[in-house]
Amino acid sequence: MENKNEFKPYIPAEKITPELTVTSIVMGIILAVIFGAANAYLGLRVGMTVSASIPAAVISMGVIRVIMKKNSILESNIVQTIGSAGESLAAGAIFTLPALFLWAAEGVMEKPGIIEITTIALLGGLLGVFFMVPLRNALIVKEHGILPYPEGQACAEVLLAGEEGGANATTVFAGMGIAGAFKLVIDGLKAVPSEVSLRFKGFAGEIGTQIYPAVMSVGYICGPKISSYMFAGGVVSWMVLIPLIVFFAGNNVLTAQEIAILDIVNRPEIETIADMYSEFGASGIWKIYIRYIGAGALAAGGIISLVKSLPLIVTTFADAMKSLKGGVGSTSTKRTEQDLNMKIVLGAILVLTLLVWLVPAIPVTLVGAIIVVIFGFFFATVSSRMVGLVGSSNNPVSGMAIATLLIATLILKITGDVGAHGMQGAIAIGSIICIVAAISGDTSQDLKTGYLLGSTPRKQQVGEVIGVVASAFAIGGVLYLLDAAWGFGSEQLGAPQATLMKMIIEGVMDSNLPWGLVFVGVCLAVVIELLGIPVLPFAIGVYLPVQLNACIMVGGIIRLFFDKMKKEEKEKEEIITDGILYCSGMIAGEGLVGILLAVLAVVGVDSALDISGLLKLSPAVSNIASLVVFGLMILCLLKFTIWKKRDKKA
Repeated sequence: MENKNEFKPYIPAEKITPELTVTSIVMGIILAVIFGAANAYLGLRVGMTVSASIPAAVISMGVIRVIMKKNSILESNIVQTIGSAGESLAAGAIFTLPALFLWAAEGVMEKPGIIEITTIALLGGLLGVFFMVPLRNALIVKEHGILPYPEGQACAEVLLAGEEGGANATTVFAGMGIAGAFKLVIDGLKAVPSEVSLRFKGFAGEIGTQIYPAVMSVGYICGPKISSYMFAGGVVSWMVLIPLIVFFAGNNVLTAQEIAILDIVNRPEIETIADMYSEFGASGIWKIYIRYIGAGALAAGGIISLVKSLPLIVTTFADAMKSLKGGVGSTSTKRTEQDLNMKIVLGAILVLTLLVWLVPAIPVTLVGAIIVVIFGFFFATVSSRMVGLVGSSNNPVSGMAIATLLIATLILKITGDVGAHGMQGAIAIGSIICIVAAISGDTSQDLKTGYLLGSTPRKQQVGEVIGVVASAFAIGGVLYLLDAAWGFGSEQLGAPQATLMKMIIEGVMDSNLPWGLVFVGVCLAVVIELLGIPVLPFAIGVYLPVQLNACIMVGGIIRLFFDKMKKEEKEKEEIITDGILYCSGMIAGEGLVGILLAVLAVVGVDSALDISGLLKLSPAVSNIASLVVFGLMILCLLKFTIWKKRDKKA
């Protein structure tokens, strides 16, 4: 109680300023949809998403303070609260729901409808928000000074530095526009190839890099360590495992399943692994072997991270439950202590639980609905407190989803819910839990920002609900569009986590899986863990093409260069922050143009933009042109960071 009484927020409780206004709601919804769609596209390609809170805060500050000439920090906070919900919901959805599309492509079941996807996303998102509401007083207020909530504090600092909001917003918008232009040149006009690869005579390995702005931006934002772990995983799979497979198994005849995966039923001349490598290169080996090894490593990494976090998870849940006593249903009239009415919250949780069971679009039984409530509240509590300790990026959401899927699938199988219906039910349960964990973590970070600034919790919680509803209605269309344009599991959209979830369910339901390859990945992950290297980024690197990992590594190297610069600490911090904002804008810009190109591909007019046939560049010239474009991309990043004109005043 002492911390609570002593703490003074930026805006005092007795001062009333605009918060949940028409402006903040409309801007928040727009940003929720934009960052949700961009992160869905990014996550399906790279297997990782990035936080939208800070760029959303910067954009809102730029628009509200500079363009609209309003001085309302709490209004800007509501914008970022609503906007960040889109990114979190997209992360939870893309890690699981594409599995339904993958099964539909295999003829196991019908493709999920947009209503089914929207309903699952909506119920998971709303449960995530409502589970967090009674925990706010326990975790945000009573634990103030104990739980740092790093992203929440960083977002508050960005909003407090409002004087620079216009300049910072310009950096984000510049990144969006420039990345959109590069994406259009690379994937729209197809003026240059999207990747450069190098193959070696007499050696089946392959190395190279993609030249996408969003992929490079992921490396910059994640930093050199995470980037290097991912790149190391890519090198192991493409420069060690693939050459070994070709060397030792080159004369092996392809199985019927492998032929089906490669879609070469009518190509009798491709008979052995060596024939397949000659035709498709290392990507063919990756498609039928390496992905399973990577999936095994991912599963092991998720479980290892969860097991390592178990002591923290248990104490976290116990501490949250202890501090929750007496913290629910506060009747305080103080503006900064007002949560949503607890009767409404508990009623909403009950109704949502019944809807999980009763809505026809969600193939979940009463047993499944009970699993959702139990696991949902547990993981919401764990997620909300863990992000306060270690930050959102270290929150083991995928590990929680894997554990839920394993237990849920086993229970469904024991109760006789097997086949396509049981598989759909398992993925629906896993999706809701994954979204619950992601949204509750995001909500707690946003409420921490609001606590520091002096926001009204009830209005922020309403904002979270608005963001969840807006992004839930958008995510179904985004997934359908991306699947129709390129297909999940393709080189363009690898969907690593969703493929992993699919494999786990199939494995438990006793479908035919290459368990030998999966266990190779598991053992590889265990070795990496024993070496003290973070398993999940390495496992993602094993799973994804090395060209993508190399592009991420380039971003990581640029960030390393900035980190090591011999400049004054304040100037270095400004440069690094500008880079994060610019790269966040690049991710959003490429994501939006990617969605636009997907629309054109579905409509069938994408070929009208293609000028590659007119240029007719030789392979060597094409590679050089790609590297030149990549170099320009890097120069643009430098222009908005180390070459940016800065105010020299102290």
